Amino acid sequence: MDIQAGTLYIVGTPIGNLEDISFRAISVLQQVSQIAAEDTRHTGRLLQHFQISTPQLSYHDHNRQQRLPELLARLQAGSSIALVTDAGMPGISDPGCELVQAAVAASIPVVPIPGATAVITALSAAGLPTERFVFEGFLPVKTAERRERLEALQAEARTLVLYEAPHRLRQTLQDLQDCFGAERAVVLARELTKLHEQFWRGSLAAALLYYQTREPQGEFTLVLAGQTAALPQLSESALLAELQQLIDQGISRSQASRQLAQQTSLSRRQLYQLALSLPAVES
Repeated sequence: MDIQAGTLYIVGTPIGNLEDISFRAISVLQQVSQIAAEDTRHTGRLLQHFQISTPQLSYHDHNRQQRLPELLARLQAGSSIALVTDAGMPGISDPGCELVQAAVAASIPVVPIPGATAVITALSAAGLPTERFVFEGFLPVKTAERRERLEALQAEARTLVLYEAPHRLRQTLQDLQDCFGAERAVVLARELTKLHEQFWRGSLAAALLYYQTREPQGEFTLVLAGQTAALPQLSESALLAELQQLIDQGISRSQASRQLAQQTSLSRRQLYQLALSLPAVES
């Protein structure tokens, strides 16, 4: 294909297996003026494999504020730049989106060169409904923010897709079980397209049990079944009665709110605010 001057190309690269790169992606990487890479060492191995000698410069989370004006200036001066990430399509759970937005705002042409992405790869083979789905990327690292995000998704009927690093997998599975229940179906896809690709299928409780005796390895894409049963819509008085009954059993307001949230369409935060209006339990 012919490369256009002053154009930003969003180039999909393999998520593991180098043979998944497209002929068009190789052609673009060979012809552009420069390649903006998340990790120049990682991308360097890809370029070396396909004998591509185009110069690189880094563009990642830690230097994007300084690098973005430089990249825009190069594009406006007529350079053609290919944006790549370590794996998959740029802009999905990485800083590429900011560069695209800045290019669009500056009327710089943006051309996508599609390639593999872990979201669709995992979803296609998971065996869960694919007609509609929600991609949540990486959940917040902080516990309170992560739980708040999951609580907002409790009534979501669409299939959920998440990314997770191996060292946080067990905690995330525990948080998912706390918010969605032990029996919610989940598929853990790891090392997609690589030699040790694996799809593990079962319930959240079984997933936690499975990884109690195994060390999580590789990057994970989690595909979680959506809420299938309609959650009951209770009146405020009924909710207060349910909360009071749980608190009378000796559990805290917070625990009661979390437990009831799994049975209704309300979040733990909303229920906790209701619980605060109940009289304190005398010791």
